[in-house]
Amino acid sequence: MKFTHHTRIIGTGSYLPPTVITNDDLAKKMETSHEWIVERTGIEKRHIAGPDETASTMAIAAAERAIESAGITSKDIDMILVATVTPDFIIPSVSCLLQDHFKLGGRPAFDIGAACSGFIYGLSIADQYIKTGAAKTILLVATEAMSRIVDWNDRRTCILFGDGAGAVVLQASDKPGICSTHLHADGSYKDLLWAPSAFPSQKKEGLEPYVIMKGNEVFKLAVNSLSKSVDEVLEANHLENKDIDWLVPHQANMRIITAIAKKLNLPMEKVILTIADHSNTSAASIPLALDTAIRDGRIKRGDKLLLEAFGAGLTWGSALVVY
Repeated sequence: MKFTHHTRIIGTGSYLPPTVITNDDLAKKMETSHEWIVERTGIEKRHIAGPDETASTMAIAAAERAIESAGITSKDIDMILVATVTPDFIIPSVSCLLQDHFKLGGRPAFDIGAACSGFIYGLSIADQYIKTGAAKTILLVATEAMSRIVDWNDRRTCILFGDGAGAVVLQASDKPGICSTHLHADGSYKDLLWAPSAFPSQKKEGLEPYVIMKGNEVFKLAVNSLSKSVDEVLEANHLENKDIDWLVPHQANMRIITAIAKKLNLPMEKVILTIADHSNTSAASIPLALDTAIRDGRIKRGDKLLLEAFGAGLTWGSALVVY
């Protein structure tokens, strides 16, 4: 099939809840310290959704900022995609809640459940729709209320996660945009990172709806898988490491990010880092970092961005984007 369009990011937006929990706050409740958390993760604080905030309210805030940034109106949107594993409800989807907010009844809207890789998966899906001419303008939002599914007495997981939302508006263009996306998954590792649901049947089994993670094993798989994915991007686009202007990684663990930057021979000054302030916001972390760096002027039009993520499923993926 011959594609007649490129898929270009024309607007970005993000939202972080105002409530902040610092490492020192956690140290008052459990055996840990600011230094211990920073050394192992790079995280200094995390934003936490308030009682009246949900995945959909955060998504709406980020989406409105992205639409404003794009210089369009919500009526221009042909499709809504939402990446999340912490929806307001089992049904309806967060994307349908957004659709109702923007009064876009009749237009397709669906959620993507690929955990921390959800935004990369969403980019790939949107790219196919736009390149084939099936849609012109797509709103892609990644939103997570991870604080709702972590056990705040479990030091292994509660230090890692935070809440927030990031959004992009993607549009057909004759200028370069998404150059390639590369998606992978391996369900045989499903037990390394998972969370039971709150279904009544699972409650009877005594399972609590909290994230369960085997951190060391996930770390090793993440570094190995993402290293291969980085090679995949460069090879697909006939590029060398030096051609990449910015690495915009999933903000899961500073050690993973550092390992990937080292593989690319990319100085840390060329890596967009928000992990210290945002922590791991799952699917939302890449668009949050992207919006931060675009708004503060680091990322400029024409820059080549390498995006990569790894998450539960296990899922992982990467993308090359010309901004």
